[in-house]
Amino acid sequence: MAESAFEHADGAELLAWSGAERVLVIATDELTGGELLGALGRHLGGPGAGGPASVIVISPAVERTPLQHALGDVDTAAREARRRLEASLAELRGAGVSALGEVGDSDPVIAAKDALRKYPADEILIVAHADDQARWFEDGLFERAEEELYPPLRLVAIRREDGVGEPRLAEVKETGAGRKPPAGAEHELRLSANMPPLTRGSLLGVLIAIAGTIVAIVLAATGPGADSPGGAAQILIAMAVALINMAHVVGLTLLESVGARGGWQRFFRNLSLIGTPLAIVANGVITLLA
Repeated sequence: MAESAFEHADGAELLAWSGAERVLVIATDELTGGELLGALGRHLGGPGAGGPASVIVISPAVERTPLQHALGDVDTAAREARRRLEASLAELRGAGVSALGEVGDSDPVIAAKDALRKYPADEILIVAHADDQARWFEDGLFERAEEELYPPLRLVAIRREDGVGEPRLAEVKETGAGRKPPAGAEHELRLSANMPPLTRGSLLGVLIAIAGTIVAIVLAATGPGADSPGGAAQILIAMAVALINMAHVVGLTLLESVGARGGWQRFFRNLSLIGTPLAIVANGVITLLA
């Protein structure tokens, strides 16, 4: 399997004609702006590119905030994705690129997998945001795509001035064909045939979550009691940390079982690793002051 290669440049020279016959474009934003469209036109087979590619554009139905995702606001996300798709197709066709498209899953990588079953591609092009403007669902997007998608991959990072206006090309990350082993895969441990393999860091996080929950409950049980304000606060803190760590352990297990690594995995882990020590300290202070 080819090793990843990263190409960094400025302006429209970021994307040159690749010669791919079938290109799958995963667009998490509208494909607009002269600089981006000019580069995409040359890359996808527009005028002067040397021959048109068969282009399929997938617009993931991403929720714009974690709260929308948690609430399952799929209808609004699908309508917004349809609007982005229609605008992108119109812009591409105006730039001389003949393209078709459809709305995809809320997870860009899953959307790419679904599309590949219907449209086998020679190359996948992901248009996303630069690191300093990346949205919550784009955290670790390229790394996940490397691990889960087989065709050669390019991530085109765009940046908008002050978060608005015409998108400008920021950089291109690219890799050859083949799946990249997940980071830390060589250090994964399997505790049971019925459990997914866990990295040492994930396993340590689970152990800390379990031990921290027990300590918080013990401190609440030995505190001043539910009849006092401090004791009631200890019980609420212990319940909160137990729920947080349950979400961490269950969420981590589910994500690892499907090989998903990214923003949600880090969110659960950080919430647990930060919240557990704070809960223990708070309950310990209440016990000492009682």
